[in-house]
Amino acid sequence: MATKINATGMHYKDLNHLVSSAKDKDIIIENALGHRYIGSSAADKNIEIHGIPGNALGAYLNDCRINVFANAQDATGDTMNSGEIIIHGNCGDAAGYGMRDGKILIKGSAGYRAGIHMKEYQSHIPMIVIGEKVGDFLGEYQAGGRIIVLGIGHEDECPVGSFCGTGMHGGAIYIRTEHAPKGLPVQVKCTDASPEDIEAIRPDVEEFAASFGYNADELLKSHFFKLVPNTANPYKQLYVNN
Repeated sequence: MATKINATGMHYKDLNHLVSSAKDKDIIIENALGHRYIGSSAADKNIEIHGIPGNALGAYLNDCRINVFANAQDATGDTMNSGEIIIHGNCGDAAGYGMRDGKILIKGSAGYRAGIHMKEYQSHIPMIVIGEKVGDFLGEYQAGGRIIVLGIGHEDECPVGSFCGTGMHGGAIYIRTEHAPKGLPVQVKCTDASPEDIEAIRPDVEEFAASFGYNADELLKSHFFKLVPNTANPYKQLYVNN
């Protein structure tokens, strides 16, 4: 059984109270329109959202699954701890800001600063997959985790914006394209993804494909670039005297 909530005309605080106090694990929200903090700190719930949620969707998320059947706004998955956010549309800026673990799957495009300050610890490895393209400063200050940009529908161009990987000092970015990002800082190394790299991201791409109706094998047959911190010229030299 699911709790159904009609968010029409409802204040975001009232909506979030209904979500947090619901006894059912499954929650369906209809007519969302800019309501902030939906699913913030939620645990052990399945939240289905029809309409456009507001900023900070799934912030500090814990073992919760959120499906958005529309676009999402800024700061989706801010500092999320675990769980999964699936967006059947586009996403605003700073998706996955400081996320510590969990997954964000975006069918369409994402705005600026996706994956900023992502981090990982031991087995806690966050992951973002963006289906189409993404704005400037992708992976800014990235300290861990994986970001995958598939560039679907943008095969004739590089699907990432300017200043990709600025301040990146951990993790990896995978970009499905024949066009390498331009203007990368010297502290970021860009190489062709190896067969081993492709197999490493296969589970992520398969989950994306299953969520949105794509063929993972077809996507993975394409060329990918891999971006990682350049250990020969690391960012720590900018801040630490050796």
